[in-house]
Parts: sequence; structure tokens; C-alpha cells
Amino acid sequence: PSGILLRMLYTGKGDGGTSKLFNTPSGERVSKSSNIFEALGTLDELNSFLGVCRAHCAKTTYSLQDQLFFNIVFRLQQDLFIAQAELAGADMSMSKEKVEYLEWVTNESEKNLPPITTFFIPGASELGAYFDTARTISRRTERCVIRVKESGAVVSEETLRYLNRLSSALYALARLSNHFSGITETPPTYQ
Repeated sequence: PSGILLRMLYTGKGDGGTSKLFNTPSGERVSKSSNIFEALGTLDELNSFLGVCRAHCAKTTYSLQDQLFFNIVFRLQQDLFIAQAELAGADMSMSKEKVEYLEWVTNESEKNLPPITTFFIPGASELGAYFDTARTISRRTERCVIRVKESGAVVSEETLRYLNRLSSALYALARLSNHFSGITETPPTYQ
């Protein structure tokens, strides 16, 4: 959350394989191999890979209505910081409006695409391939966060809904990137 000042890039306190969260009692450390750090790390990985997507979006003028893909992805990256803060114990969580935005991205994308009748092989276009990779990281992130919830941690229903919708929105952006590139998606032959 804002207001946190990081004075250095390392403290050395985690050299023994533990770290702290916002909500851990003073002095209590948590193993870096725990489900919570796996989920936080996977959220960070997803956000970083969305940065790759955004950098490639900057080379295009692709948009949904008046929203450039670049700005859509930046908004998703901002949202993931909220999810990370919530998991780390900060007093914040995803809003219903953020879930509805993902639904809007998916629905608006589908209006520009032929109906899905089969699976498609990822990689039809460069940007589509990046979004497909982000989609798979998003699904893994959702599984990690569910494990955290199942271990007894508090994770808001809106955050779970957001993570569930995120992979759909990224799939829609991958397909739309292929479409805007003028590339026909290829289904698997199963041969």
C-alpha cells in the first residue's frame, strides 16, 4: 500500500528462508515456502508478465471501444497490487467494479470475434501468444490463492471472482489480438 518506504533492495533478514507479512504479529516470521508466499510470488510473476504484454501493446493501437489495450493491461496490473496487498494482510480487497470491468473486457472482445467452437493453438500472433501465456499464469495464480484460502486465510469473494474472470479476459484479449493482426487461429488436429 502507499506510504510504505523501501529504504534498500535487501535487508538480509530473509536469508534463513523466512519473511514477514503485514498481518503477522511483531517478530513472527513465515516460511518462504508457505502457500501464502507461493501465491504472492505467482501474483508478482503474473504482474511482471502483464508488463511484457503491456510493452508489446505499446507497439499497437488495438483498443476496445475507446480503451487502448495498453491502458487495459495497465489497469489489470494496478488491480493485482490490490490482490497482493490483501493476501499480505493489508486492509483492502478487490471491488465488485473491478470484477465487472473484467466482464466488460471479455464481453466487448467477444462482440468482435467469431464464436468459439474449438480450442486454438496459442501463438497465432506475437501479442496473442503473450496474452495466452499471461492467461496460463493467471490460472495458476488463481489455484495458488485458492490454496491460501483453503488453509484458513481470509481471501475476499470479490478477489476470488476477480482472479477467476481474469483468465477469461486474458483469453479474450489473446483472441482479439490475433483477430486484429489479421491472423486466423488454428485449431489442434488431435493427430
